[in-house]
Amino acid sequence: MTNRPATMPIPSVRRAAGLAAALALGLAVLAGCSSEGASTDCGLDACTVTFDRGVEASASLFGVEAKLVGAENDQVTVEVAGEQLTLTMGQQAAEAGGFAVTLDSVTDQQIKIRVSRNPGS
Repeated sequence: MTNRPATMPIPSVRRAAGLAAALALGLAVLAGCSSEGASTDCGLDACTVTFDRGVEASASLFGVEAKLVGAENDQVTVEVAGEQLTLTMGQQAAEAGGFAVTLDSVTDQQIKIRVSRNPGS
């Protein structure tokens, strides 16, 4: 008869606890984003929002709303955290409500912006 130490199941318990924590964090990140007329790709500190042109498009991310207001040529107006910003391609990030917002791309069908949490906010 072989005696096994009583501590044998602990690695399984730790692994299960770690998996549960990772799953909860992943669900919290996913639950933080929703959209209408747009799609979002979010991480812990930034989201890329792709707005469809020609529709009322908005997305909720990090507890704030990002909304497409209008677009003309390579200039786009968005509202983030209640503040309107006019963005152009190649421009440095504009700040709104503790977030840095940049314009990633503009096409006839879509507009893509990146919304990042400001580390100092």
